[in-house]
Amino acid sequence: MTRYPMFNPQLLQSFVAVCDSMSFTRAAERVSLSQSTVSQQVKRLEEMLGKPLFERNPHQVQLTEEGGRLLSYARRILALHEEAHDALTGFWRDGVLRLGMPEDFTVPTAGLLAQFSLAEPHLRLDVTSGLSADLYGAYEREELDLVLVKQRRRQPPRAARPEPLLWLDSLAHPAIERAPVPLAVFPLNGLYREELCGALDKLGIRWRVSYSSTSLAALTAASAAGLGLTLLPASCRQQGHRVLGSAEGVPEVTGFELALYYRDNAPAAATALAERLAAFCGLER
Repeated sequence: MTRYPMFNPQLLQSFVAVCDSMSFTRAAERVSLSQSTVSQQVKRLEEMLGKPLFERNPHQVQLTEEGGRLLSYARRILALHEEAHDALTGFWRDGVLRLGMPEDFTVPTAGLLAQFSLAEPHLRLDVTSGLSADLYGAYEREELDLVLVKQRRRQPPRAARPEPLLWLDSLAHPAIERAPVPLAVFPLNGLYREELCGALDKLGIRWRVSYSSTSLAALTAASAAGLGLTLLPASCRQQGHRVLGSAEGVPEVTGFELALYYRDNAPAAATALAERLAAFCGLER
């Protein structure tokens, strides 16, 4: 008899849904349960582990350190459940292809992925979205087969293109004119945050984090609305933005890229999808 309590996959599924959506309400919709049931399931996990998995307040839900550690295990446990089912039922003849990409690429690539699935009807495509650092970490742990990530330039990927960045402020309610300057940024260790804060420190400009989100779309909207100065890809620029530059004394930030990774021994289907993604995103090998 095992001396450890067994993780219930249904509890883990609800937990992962909350992590992916950062909302108990949206998680409940995703797993087709009531919000109270999802809350109870997460509470059961917390009671089993004796540790809180989320920090809750009226405005947002954030993972605790213990919650972040469990998330990696939860994804692997659920993936193994699915893999075992698919392998034994034989429905998915060619297996599962696990793709990771930033949130802002999930909608633009939907048509491409649909065409790929039509060409590979016996292959199941699992798509994970999230922060690029988390996606690359999952790729290194072999939890993902193919990843499209934004990163500081590092070891040569399979394909890449430069990712130009802009200092984006609100046209109507400029953050740069306030003291301390409010910032809209990704969470700690998120992309562009260190460069933004470091540049302001060098300029002797006092700042404070006024808005933080894992969502690129949310940061884009927040900065345009006046919630804070941000540093984001040039593609995020909206009509409500004011672009800062040398006139305001902020430096140009370079050295970032959109990169594609897959392994030398990747199956033919993974290579085919990688080629489609590279062409769609304008990546060069």
